[in-house]
Amino acid sequence: MRRMLLRRLLLAVPTLLGVTVVVFATVALVPGDPVAAFLGPGAPPEARRELTERIGLDEPLPVQYAAWLGHALSGDLGTSISGQRPVAELLGPALGQTLILTGAAFALVLIGGTLLGAAGALRPRGLSGRLSGVLSTLSISAPQYSVALLLIAVFAVQLRWLPAGGTHDVFGDGGSLDLLRHLVLPAVAAALVPLGLTARVFRAALGSVLAGDLADSLRARGLSRAAVLWHCVHNASPALLTIAGLQLAYLLEGVVFVETLFAWPGLGRLLYDALSARDFPLVQGGVLIVAVAFVGINILVDTAHAWIDPRVRS
Repeated sequence: MRRMLLRRLLLAVPTLLGVTVVVFATVALVPGDPVAAFLGPGAPPEARRELTERIGLDEPLPVQYAAWLGHALSGDLGTSISGQRPVAELLGPALGQTLILTGAAFALVLIGGTLLGAAGALRPRGLSGRLSGVLSTLSISAPQYSVALLLIAVFAVQLRWLPAGGTHDVFGDGGSLDLLRHLVLPAVAAALVPLGLTARVFRAALGSVLAGDLADSLRARGLSRAAVLWHCVHNASPALLTIAGLQLAYLLEGVVFVETLFAWPGLGRLLYDALSARDFPLVQGGVLIVAVAFVGINILVDTAHAWIDPRVRS
């Protein structure tokens, strides 16, 4: 396990280094002038020149990248052009809100995908199996953007059961119950596609184990139906773990539209606003944080997979 974990960590170093190159180059090549976006098109040349020199845009791209990478390795992600505050100070609260939304959506994905997949695997030709297939297909096929608007129209506008956006009511108590009410709709909208994918993968994995020699041998030994199912679920868990880890990484990166539609003050919405304002230091810092989290999640999934299944440790 230690050797496997060390290999994964060593492989993560060039991966993250390549990510920093791609992130910096992509953001640098985005059309637009961050100086003009901050000062306005009618700013005097002296002010433009001073700001350009202060944020280092007068240097060649390799020099800018080396300076940015050096500061990033020391924990300094630069200063936001639009907010005139350290990027880390802006990313911290936004990342916390994104983690809350991602955690709630991932709980729905894990619970709903497991139950839906198990229902389809236990009775593949029965009503539950057909219903599982239909629901998982609809979940995968439904456009996230359209589903989010539909949820707002039905549950927030028509029924008025849940709020349409934000994290707390203006005149609310600001407690956990208030946060939970605001969390329901964006979490459901974010979880739909990953839930369907998780259900289909777990259904296939569990169905294969139930139809294999392991299940037959357990039944021949006289084990109860529940005990047979428990052992089969354990053997199908590596597939569930892998797809769940991938969906967690997808949720962490893919909630931009959800946060924007529901006015959720998370990392995705912050990056969307920063890109609109051409605030390149904030965009670079935010994308770097997401990339590091993505690599970290994959390392954790590989480690957990190796812990469950010793065959992958070599």
